[in-house]
Amino acid sequence: MTPSPAADFLRRMLRIRIFERKAAELYSAGKIRGFLHLYDGQEAIAVGSFRALRPEDAVVANYREHAHAIERGVAPRRVMAELLGKTSGVSRGRGGSMHLFDAATHFYGGFAIVAEGLPVAAGLALARRMTRQPGLVACYFGDGATDEGEFHETMNLAALWNLPLLFLCENNFYAMGTALSRRQARTDIALKAGAYGMPAEAVDGQDVFAVAEATRRAAEAVRRGEGPRFIEFRTYRFRAHSMYDPELYRSREEVEKARVRDPIALLAGRLRRGGTLDDAAYAAMEREVEAEVDEAANFAAGEPVESVEDLLKDVVGGRPS
Repeated sequence: MTPSPAADFLRRMLRIRIFERKAAELYSAGKIRGFLHLYDGQEAIAVGSFRALRPEDAVVANYREHAHAIERGVAPRRVMAELLGKTSGVSRGRGGSMHLFDAATHFYGGFAIVAEGLPVAAGLALARRMTRQPGLVACYFGDGATDEGEFHETMNLAALWNLPLLFLCENNFYAMGTALSRRQARTDIALKAGAYGMPAEAVDGQDVFAVAEATRRAAEAVRRGEGPRFIEFRTYRFRAHSMYDPELYRSREEVEKARVRDPIALLAGRLRRGGTLDDAAYAAMEREVEAEVDEAANFAAGEPVESVEDLLKDVVGGRPS
């Protein structure tokens, strides 16, 4: 990995972190309503894995999906507008934080129910097989989704039908407030894929290079027609489950210990040791990203909300569009 792509990785991870920081600020100010689930600590997964995806691939995410949408190519201003409920948002302000959707980039959600996106991903993969469309389907989900029946049903059908499906599990070791070890007898999630005859591996989700390389290998196998692949990215979220979460289930000491392996700090340190980054360059990168995020927030703040007269458009039984 040459310094240029590595610096791009760093900038992209910073953009996600600062975007989420701004979202938390706006939520605290009452500008964002409903639930808000932030991605701090998991940035290396979105940034590294999307490097292996192509424009024709489809992406299905979960409710912690701001980073996935931005990395997929959805403009940060459109994501921010959606969070603020504005008509210029990707779902016209009707979906909010958990329901981002952008057909132009083949980004198909944004699903609020745990594991809900998994069978949708299988359907998309089957449709591609039947209509001979190019590309694979990348399905992102958390460790909590592996508790659900949809997870096992989807894994089984994907393997049985040899679907072009890439399972990407972001294991942050908590399903809302319940630790993985308190929910599952088998905590090695990657091993579960073996029950369905599916090749799988566990990867350090804090190392953007490891994420990128593992996803590249798995995606190439899927593209060769070798069936679905499974990757468990072991990571940690630094913020609470959502902005509503009082976070009583883990100690401050545990979180601070995990921050030692902040993916952004790890990559910045690697670049510093390699002589391709110094404090001035890092500060300049932060300022550029902050300006980009501020522009997105200012754009969203100035956009209109949907008029009362249009609220029933596209609703079954409502007025026609």
